[in-house]
Amino acid sequence: MDYAKQYQEYLARANQALEKACETFLPEESEVCRAARYSLLGGGKRIRAVLVLAVCDMLNGSAEAAEQFAAAVEMLHCYSLIHDDLPCMDNDDLRRGKPSCHKAFGESTAMLAGDVLLTEAFNVVANAPASPIVSVQAAKALGAGAGSHGMVYGQELDLKYEALAATEEQLRLIHRNKTGALINAAVQMGAAAAQANETQCKELEDYAFGIGLVFQIVDDVLDVTST
Repeated sequence: MDYAKQYQEYLARANQALEKACETFLPEESEVCRAARYSLLGGGKRIRAVLVLAVCDMLNGSAEAAEQFAAAVEMLHCYSLIHDDLPCMDNDDLRRGKPSCHKAFGESTAMLAGDVLLTEAFNVVANAPASPIVSVQAAKALGAGAGSHGMVYGQELDLKYEALAATEEQLRLIHRNKTGALINAAVQMGAAAAQANETQCKELEDYAFGIGLVFQIVDDVLDVTST
């Protein structure tokens, strides 16, 4: 199977897993959950989810567990986008070609929508059809990629250097954490679903941070050339 077909297959599986997660963890009766669904199911490349599935398949792991892990990492990624778009952060009115969550539902609801996606992402991991050890490994990877030594730290640094001239080393640190950390979480969650060994996990980490850096460079170039 060529890359394009394989990607579309993974994308379909990821979207199906997200639909199932919404049915279980994001009830439509809640406006906050409707706002979360609005952002979560509003399209996107699902790169992180695809990486979870691809790594798991490559290592002959559990597809069922990987699909739930893929949904979880996309939920967490979506929370970060909702919060990034808020006026107090990047102040973006559009996301994926439609009004940002805070423009569609209001700032307070958008804030809570991000919060619920972050919280329920770990519920999705905990309820995956996997052994306790595998689920804990996946949860640890997700928390490490998102937290004070990962994506949140990268965003903090990005805001800090917004009006300052950052060195190359500082830029690498920002990109490693802001983008690379959650990509690494994705591949490590796929590895967890396949019960990968330490050597495999380290090789995947090197790969993840490498493509994370490339991804952020391309994103920054597009930001400059599109304005």
